[in-house]
Amino acid sequence: MLPVLDTLPVWNLKGIIAIILLHTAVSEPLYYFIHKWFHRDYLFNHYHSLHHSSAVPQPITAGHGSFLENLVSSAVIGIPILGCCMIGCGSISLIYGYVLIFDFLRCLGHSNVEIIPHQLFERIPFLRYILSTPTYHSLHHKEMDTNYCLFMPLFDAFGNTLNIKSWEMHKKISQNSGENGRIPDFVFLAHVVDISSAMHVPFVLRTLASLPYTTRIYMLPFWPISFVMMLVMWAKSKTFLISFYNLRDRLHQTWAVPRFGFQYFLPFAAQGINQHIEEAILRADRLGVKVISLAALNKNEALNGGGTLFVDKHPNLKVRVVHGNTLTAAVILNEIPEDVTEVFLTGATSKLGRAIALYLCRKGIRVLMLTLSTERFRKIQKEAPVDYQKYLVQVTKYQAAQNCKTWIVGKWITPREQNFAPARTHFHQFVVPPILQFRRNCTYGDLAAMKLPEDVEGLGSCEYTMDRGVVHACHAGGVVHSLESWNHHEVGAIDVDRIDLVWKAALKHGLKPVSADTKK
Repeated sequence: MLPVLDTLPVWNLKGIIAIILLHTAVSEPLYYFIHKWFHRDYLFNHYHSLHHSSAVPQPITAGHGSFLENLVSSAVIGIPILGCCMIGCGSISLIYGYVLIFDFLRCLGHSNVEIIPHQLFERIPFLRYILSTPTYHSLHHKEMDTNYCLFMPLFDAFGNTLNIKSWEMHKKISQNSGENGRIPDFVFLAHVVDISSAMHVPFVLRTLASLPYTTRIYMLPFWPISFVMMLVMWAKSKTFLISFYNLRDRLHQTWAVPRFGFQYFLPFAAQGINQHIEEAILRADRLGVKVISLAALNKNEALNGGGTLFVDKHPNLKVRVVHGNTLTAAVILNEIPEDVTEVFLTGATSKLGRAIALYLCRKGIRVLMLTLSTERFRKIQKEAPVDYQKYLVQVTKYQAAQNCKTWIVGKWITPREQNFAPARTHFHQFVVPPILQFRRNCTYGDLAAMKLPEDVEGLGSCEYTMDRGVVHACHAGGVVHSLESWNHHEVGAIDVDRIDLVWKAALKHGLKPVSADTKK
């Protein structure tokens, strides 16, 4: 009877030695030549290109390949295991241990996180030919004609395919690992939108985070996990780092308040949310952050007066607190064509809507305002110069806007409400999440956003539904505040007189509007 058919022991020391020899002598060279073969035109285009299609390699990329590639990987793993069993050296620990170590090293190689210190290779130089690093394999994904090995760069050295930048880049990344403690110059304080989008962060799945957020059916099974994490965060969590990038030698970070969108509308949750925001502002102040920008509901007027609560409570803050909505208003206003004489405005009249209405009145554009608060409308009307008050018109029903083809939407409206708009209406919106694009005979603008300057570095993820490099206008407003080194807080009501100034400053620094309708 063959030894492979015998009952396997739990442990066999000879098997460990045997599998190391078989892996080095068989699996490593076999994988090297097959991998190199897969990079030829036909096999790469029809099979291996799938593995290289990940925008940002991550651990799961290790198993992302065609059926043929997975068969090859199974053979590469199976040969040493089968060989050990056939010569009588097999064991249960050998089988499970080899497979786990094999998959761990493959996932590590695709992780884009360097954990192997360069000092180890300097003290034992030969180790660099025995063990590949995440940096080593990342170079293969960038320069695909180099670094083909499985785990041992020795075979790349033999095959003359070893990338000469491998060790230098590994040392540089290893040495710079301590720079994670660098103080950011600018912080964008966001919050989680909903259960599904909570998974759209780099530390969950880098590839998904590197693409604009959208609902993906294959992520639905993870929804319960995300829901449980929401409850855990609600019970006990602190503001945390989501992403970062560099712009003109300034470190910009995005922090998140551990609260979901729906929680901002729970009256009993308001105090806790404000406490998280306040703690984030005070932390930024202690660290030496120059500007912190409040995103979305973190600057809700009913919650904290658009950030006024924190500035009034802490008058000696060195960090500048901004809501960025001056630039948001500028983006929306610059989307409106020059020949428009009448607009219909609904929602968010406390800050953005008010500023947009007053600005349009100054230009002689008639503004129909759908508002439930007569007191609020009269306050806005009083703030408008006497000569422009005649352009403000209060309406109580959507039917009043049936002849107006320019709608500015600051709150979520239903398909029924959209039906009141005439054909060929364009919906400008500053509401998150965006309204449902229900009308086929109308057009819909994007959320107010701007593309960061071309010299931005280190962008590895997307901001919500935006393309990579595009951020919400309030985020961009904070960036401009930082680049301009303005010393004032931008909280509470929007200063209408600063809208054009902020817009010109954004364009001066290389930020670009992303809407095709934005005026040049």
